[in-house]
Amino acid sequence: MIERFKNHKIAVVMGGLSAEREVSLKTGAGVLAALQESGYDAVGLDWTKGTSLATLLAGASAGVVWNALHGTYGEDGAVQGLCACLGLPCTGSGILASALAMDKIASKRIFESHSIPTPRWRTLPGAGAGPADGSDALDALADWDVPLVVKPADEGSSVGVSIVDDRDQLATAVALARTFHGPVLVEDYIAGTEIFVGILDGAVLGSVEVRPATRFYDYEAKYLRNDTQYLLPPELPADVLASAEAHGLAAYQALGCAGHSRPDLRIDRDGRAWVLEVNTLPGMTATSLLPKIAKRAGMSYAELCERILASAS
Repeated sequence: MIERFKNHKIAVVMGGLSAEREVSLKTGAGVLAALQESGYDAVGLDWTKGTSLATLLAGASAGVVWNALHGTYGEDGAVQGLCACLGLPCTGSGILASALAMDKIASKRIFESHSIPTPRWRTLPGAGAGPADGSDALDALADWDVPLVVKPADEGSSVGVSIVDDRDQLATAVALARTFHGPVLVEDYIAGTEIFVGILDGAVLGSVEVRPATRFYDYEAKYLRNDTQYLLPPELPADVLASAEAHGLAAYQALGCAGHSRPDLRIDRDGRAWVLEVNTLPGMTATSLLPKIAKRAGMSYAELCERILASAS
């Protein structure tokens, strides 16, 4: 048991207000059970719409927050700022790094400023700022070839993501992205291998190659299907994997992340690695990638939860 927190009430905050609420509840349930089984005084807090998280934390006499939230408000610096104001240590990255990582546009700019390879990109207005039907997309992207990826800039878990193979699909894809939070991000589709790098306390823990039965590792492949293949270690040449992990760690460092994170990359057919984004609060469900990576590294799920707790600041 971590001496620093053995006499503290640990609040596992889950649920939240984003489109990823159901995934967060699964993450939170797993973390809560693991901490309790390890002997910690832990309580689960389901933050729901209309409730005050500050009030929930005070009512639980929380001494530290294990942040099991995903997406808007939980992963974007908002909860991190609240915890800082309340003087509560919180797992995961800090306010600025969380905000930068959640904002895919800001992340892209940071990656480019550090010469970290990332797919070519462009932004379109988000919900309320552009036509809800996406009718502006054809003209706005007249100079871009397909395939393209269209996604909300401020969501996670592949929520609202579309791969566009035909220009006739552009308006529908942009319309879908505009039903979620933030501007619309458009980027080149990188055909190749999907690689996810696990990082813990500033070091690469390992990587996993994911081969979904769907077109890409979308929400359905992550949480609803049982035919997704996970390869640990990835079936890549050693130099290609080393390059991918180095780029993932560089992205984590460039954003100023701390604790646990999971950079997402694609390896193109020439073996070049491209960083898509960094998840500062990756899933901890039964099918999530970071626990799989940790297991291969010899770390149990409970040990991983405890290591993440130890990083709270």
